[in-house]
Amino acid sequence: MADEVKTLEQQCVERGMRMTEQRRVIARVLESSADHPDVEELYRRSAEVDPNISISTVYRTVKLFEDTGIIERHDFRDGRSRYETVPDEHHDHLIDLKSGRVIEFQSEEIEALQEKIARKYGFRLVDHRLELYGIPLDKTKD
Repeated sequence: MADEVKTLEQQCVERGMRMTEQRRVIARVLESSADHPDVEELYRRSAEVDPNISISTVYRTVKLFEDTGIIERHDFRDGRSRYETVPDEHHDHLIDLKSGRVIEFQSEEIEALQEKIARKYGFRLVDHRLELYGIPLDKTKD
C-alpha cells in the first residue's frame, strides 16, 4: 500500500511544532493554493478565513515552515518570494514574464540531460532546481 500523503498540519506536528489555530489556517491556505502565493497574497487569503491573523504572523509562520523544510521558497525574478509545499514528486517551473503565471512541468529528457552533464563533469547530482522564463508566443505572427 502506498504511503499516505501527509497534510502540512501533520508534518508540522511530526516535527514538534505547536499548532495554533492561526498556523493551522495558514497551513491549510498554503496547501490549498494551486499557485505560488507570496506572503501578501497568503495573508489576504488567510485573513478571509480568520480576520484576526496579522501579516507579521503570516511572515513568522512562513519562515518557520520554510526553516522546518515543509515549504519551499522561490524567487521568480518578480521581486517577491513565493511559496509552495514541498512536492511529493520533483517538478520544474516555467514562468510567464508578462503575467507572472507559474507553470509546473516534468520532463524525463531534461532530467536525463542534467544527470548526463553532472556525470560528464565528475558529479553525482543530488538536487537541482530549474526555472525557465518566457513570454507567450504571438500566435498572430505564425
